[in-house]
Parts: sequence; C-alpha cells; structure tokens
Amino acid sequence: MIPDTSKLSFFLRGLPLAFETVEPTRVVGSMELGPDQHTPWGVVHGGAYTTAIESAASLGASLAVRHRGQFAVGVNNNTDFLRPVVSGTLRLVAEPVQQGATQQLWQVAITRADDGKLIARGQVRLQNVPLRLEEEGR
Repeated sequence: MIPDTSKLSFFLRGLPLAFETVEPTRVVGSMELGPDQHTPWGVVHGGAYTTAIESAASLGASLAVRHRGQFAVGVNNNTDFLRPVVSGTLRLVAEPVQQGATQQLWQVAITRADDGKLIARGQVRLQNVPLRLEEEGR
C-alpha cells in the first residue's frame, strides 16, 4: 500500500520522499536531496534523515496494526549520521526488529543509491495506539 502523498503536510512535502514498497514488515523508498534541504554550510540537514527514518518506520508499523484498528506513533527516534551529502539520490530501507502488541521497534538504513554506502541509520520505537475516527474532528 503506497500512501496518498497529496495529503502530506507542508513539513513532509519539503522532503521529496517517494515510496516503492510499503508493507507491514518492509518499507522501501528513495529521496532526491539537494539545496532545498541544506544547512547554512551546504550539506543536507540531519533533520531530513531523521524525518525520513521516522516516516518510513511509522508507515510500516501502522500498516502492521491497522487490522486491529490501531496506528503507530514514534516514542523514540535515534539517528546516527555517518556521511555528509551535498546532493543526490538516497535509498531508504526500513524493517522491524520487533513487533509486539503494544510497541514496535524498527531499524532504517539510508544509503547512497549510486554506490550503496551508508549515509545514516536510525532506530525508531513506536507505540501502537487506537486509530482516531475522522468524524471526531481531530
């Protein structure tokens, strides 16, 4: 199930993240990063990686519990930044480490698409919570 990106917030639209696979046990995507995501020093801001990591983990984890009327929210995000990037296409792969009744733990790797070198890696712990109904107005 690929999410409807037309409903993304302004914040998430600033990160050109495209998903190829979204499953309860694997999320794969890519992003083309450049000057729009730069720090004042001319490299991609670490927040871009952190946002991509939490987004991918949240999508997969939510899909894993959707059949129970739940979705998953991040309660901890730990991201390691390993190499700076000025611009280019990056690949993202997210997979669960553990999927429990109340919490999930996902690991995410971001690599350069051209040579596979690891750029950043993250781990996200998520809480499974009841899905809110749209008619509640929240």
